[in-house]
Amino acid sequence: MSTATAPDTRTPASHPADRHDLIRVLGARVNNLRDVSLEIPKRRLTVFTGVSGSGKSSLVFDTVAAESRRLINETYSAFLQGFMPTLARPDVDLLDGLTTAILVDQERMGANPRSTVGTATDANAMLRILFSRLGTPHIGPPTAFSFNVPTRKASGVMSTEKGGRVEKAVVRDAVYLGGMCPRCEGMGSISDIDRSALYDDARSLNEGALTVPGYSMDGWYGRLFSGVGLDMDKPIRDYSADELHTLLHGEPTKIKVEGVNLTYEGLVPRIQKSMLSKDVDALQPHVRRFVQRAVTFTPCPDCGGTRLTREALGSRIRGANIADLCAMQISDLAGWARELDEPSVAPLLAGLQHLLDSFTGIGLGYLSLDRPAGTLSGGEAQRTKMIRHLGSSLTDVTYVFDEPSIGLHPHDIERMNGLLLQLRDKGNTVLVVEHKPEMIAIADHVVDLGPGAGSGGGEVVFEGTVAGLRASGTLTGRHLDDRTALRPSVRTPTGVLEVRGARTHNLRDVDVDIPLGVLVVVTGVAGSGKSSLVHGSVAPRDGVVVVDQGAIRGSRRSNPATYTGLLEPVRKAFAKANGVKPALFSANSEGACPTCNGAGVVFTDLGVMATVESPCEECEGRRFQAAVLEYTLGGKDIAEVLAMPVTEARAFFAAGEARTPAAHAILDRLADVGLGYLTLGQPLTTLSGGERQRLKLATQMAEGGDVYVLDEPTTGLHLADVEQLLGLLDRLVDAGRSVVVIEHHQAVMAHADWLIDLGPGAGHDGGRVVFEGTPADLVAARAGLTGEHLAAYVRA
Repeated sequence: MSTATAPDTRTPASHPADRHDLIRVLGARVNNLRDVSLEIPKRRLTVFTGVSGSGKSSLVFDTVAAESRRLINETYSAFLQGFMPTLARPDVDLLDGLTTAILVDQERMGANPRSTVGTATDANAMLRILFSRLGTPHIGPPTAFSFNVPTRKASGVMSTEKGGRVEKAVVRDAVYLGGMCPRCEGMGSISDIDRSALYDDARSLNEGALTVPGYSMDGWYGRLFSGVGLDMDKPIRDYSADELHTLLHGEPTKIKVEGVNLTYEGLVPRIQKSMLSKDVDALQPHVRRFVQRAVTFTPCPDCGGTRLTREALGSRIRGANIADLCAMQISDLAGWARELDEPSVAPLLAGLQHLLDSFTGIGLGYLSLDRPAGTLSGGEAQRTKMIRHLGSSLTDVTYVFDEPSIGLHPHDIERMNGLLLQLRDKGNTVLVVEHKPEMIAIADHVVDLGPGAGSGGGEVVFEGTVAGLRASGTLTGRHLDDRTALRPSVRTPTGVLEVRGARTHNLRDVDVDIPLGVLVVVTGVAGSGKSSLVHGSVAPRDGVVVVDQGAIRGSRRSNPATYTGLLEPVRKAFAKANGVKPALFSANSEGACPTCNGAGVVFTDLGVMATVESPCEECEGRRFQAAVLEYTLGGKDIAEVLAMPVTEARAFFAAGEARTPAAHAILDRLADVGLGYLTLGQPLTTLSGGERQRLKLATQMAEGGDVYVLDEPTTGLHLADVEQLLGLLDRLVDAGRSVVVIEHHQAVMAHADWLIDLGPGAGHDGGRVVFEGTPADLVAARAGLTGEHLAAYVRA
């Protein structure tokens, strides 16, 4: 007789490993953080919010993620660490419970024109293998389909080591097959430089004949031209044929200038290497304007712009070559791959189909694989980086996202929310820096930083659930349910800017009249053609000032004062008040502290260990020589002025001995864009993405223009700051300017005088104007996705 054992229904004792369910931060002091201590739950989705500059990025990126990466780097051998960037330990007392951190940020992808969406995501690599197996006629290995690999031929003696002996064989015409078009070297286009756009032939070099950006005769370029024997004072029109050839097409030549060995090279090859080797759309705006003016790009006649050899283009699968497939919209290419039934390459096809479906799932199905990576917006680049993680087998990883809603229509945000929850549900910790209420709403845990920005922030003002945040009374909590009302009356246009037959990218012969003298918002789902319409048909016109999403460049020595041009009138005011040279008041010139060379910090290299950064003992971090700090203006020295927030400096330069109208005008613009809390000498490297965007806006507001084009100005803006932005846009319009905004934020749409909605879908499903009229008309008609979301937003 047997007795059945009853199942043990007691709860098993928790395993010791299960107690490690928190990331603990104690005493974080990075940038403006003030001894921040908190606990972040693992395997949950945590959203960090707060006004711009409150310390969100400092906590998430510069503390938690930075320490995780540093600790992982330390697991490698000392030899390997010598080749890796040295990461300093964040200023924090304790970090516990960290897991591997993967950053998915807003940084644009590389500006190398050889980098495309396909090469950046391994889709091209899979297609090359597919064609090397199934393409007819068969032409060779996967490299035969790569536009980055040239075909090489070799002859000679080949040595092969076998079992301790060397076998030699004579090889004649060995061919290493590549797919690079030899005419355009895999670039897809050939360039022709207009010589008249390079120089003014009526002037001499010393008189500033060269019109190429950055080629000033005051620096090394002037010494190079002089050192190679060119007459610096003779007008270029009087140059002999040999002199002109040396100036424009001179071969690389070693010369010695002032005891320094240098290489001289003609203007044309130097421009080709420094400017034309990069993707034009990813260049700095002033360089891009020069290239567009001076250089004519035409599709390569040999490859038709496909970048590939004739042999690669001749190999086909079901009637399509690899260039045809890369030019397809990715959503269409996914359909083509699904219809391909080839058991011999089934695993490869499954991987390719998953990758292409991930593009569609993340809202990028409208792209093509041959799209240059440098032309992707910050939001598109971020989502492209996400793709490789969606099918990853890794779990218990910390994913860190920086405003994943950037560039997304409200309709697309729902899809992004699903992807973030998918990552969390696989057992990962998801940390998101975000301002949009739609994304805050899905959080399991919310951390609100503040209460203000800059020195007024750096504290955790709330931790808990979304419902708790609403009831908390913090700035974010109070504004979480804010709704901008529709305009009771709209302004009357003063004219129209006509666009006829626009066909840039996916636009389909678009005809539209953009009203002038009012606030116009261009909207539509991601990939519908908004940027193509505005940047392709409006931005190139005279009198148009464009404030785009391009990142501002700057080192630790750059700060708001140097970037905006504020330092120039300030230095002159100090020099005039004290009777000395303006150069003394620059930490990058004569006034710099000799110990730290004006950096304010001293770096100690400890070999394979992290480089230690410490304040300079001689200048105590003020960057200037002691003698320079004895000169004052209005009772303040230059270091004290650079330590002022914008609002304080604005009052300082408005009246009294320090009154400087030129400086005051720049400070007014900085305050207008909501950067009143920023200190003038704060390094650009410590600014958040939203702060950099608004710094750029403040600088470009000074440019004289009749039409301002703004590309998603709400990027990085807290809910409370959006109202201030709307006020700024109104002031621009009321001053007689026309403002055209590409935007997804419903508050900006509701505040517009006129809306232009593109769609109805993305890629070839978009490219048409589906609505133009007032926001009230769009809400009443509930036209398309934008109409539905705007109506829900204003609760109509």
